Amino acid sequence: MAAPTDHVDVAGSRIAYRSIGDGRPMILLNRMRGTLDTWDPRFLDLLARSHRVITVDFPGVGYSQGTLPPDMSIAASFVDAFATAIVVPRFVVAGWSWGGLVAQALLLEHAERVSHAILIGTNPPGENERPMQPAFLERAFKPVNDFEDDVVLFFEPKSAASRTAAKASHDRIHARPDVAAKIPSTMDGIKAYIEAARGFREDAVGRRQRLTTTRTPILVVCGDNDTSTAGQNWFPLIGKMPNAHFVYFPESGHGPQHQYPELTALHIDAFLRLAVD
Repeated sequence: MAAPTDHVDVAGSRIAYRSIGDGRPMILLNRMRGTLDTWDPRFLDLLARSHRVITVDFPGVGYSQGTLPPDMSIAASFVDAFATAIVVPRFVVAGWSWGGLVAQALLLEHAERVSHAILIGTNPPGENERPMQPAFLERAFKPVNDFEDDVVLFFEPKSAASRTAAKASHDRIHARPDVAAKIPSTMDGIKAYIEAARGFREDAVGRRQRLTTTRTPILVVCGDNDTSTAGQNWFPLIGKMPNAHFVYFPESGHGPQHQYPELTALHIDAFLRLAVD
């Protein structure tokens, strides 16, 4: 909560980031419409016990200037340039949702920078069997989301335990004042997300096949009831990705690390200590 917001120049744009903890650097890439303020601080603090945790706002989002890239390769190149600007030659990349798509492009196209990849609440490239559900789409593009929206978007509303975890996470996030003020709220601010995700799904550059050959250690973290990026869409790739680990949390949705911050951090810590290429 007390981490200052720093800035660095990346390709002529003033980019905002925060850094907490010491140790192996880990760059976290956020979801669609996510900002520095929308990560659960409990999750970040737990990661920062053993790692240097760096969160960043994409260009044109949150506290950063510039324009959001409408293409995943360009977004991955931005992350590569950002890491150079803050003098982090090699790092763990952790991407949530849309940020997980960027993380996959990064680990495939800038492999020399990425020691490990953590993919949270996201999907593989190409066409997937389970699409976004209406319940998610009804709320994902509202200018401002309230608590009940967050329950549907990121948790499992049918589960009392998930709703309790949602309230705790929501309170932690909104302990910082004016969280909603920096969240993109217009379709003009959102359409680049959609365009980049569409290109990722079309997969003209063959990323899905390339995931089956990379030796970069990958940890996939999913909720069992994700109405946006269903974790079940990874099933066809299990056994085909040579160095991938899969974790599925029960009674959870699109934000498993916010419902299970302690367990997610423990899985990540063990993965980073023990998984090698």
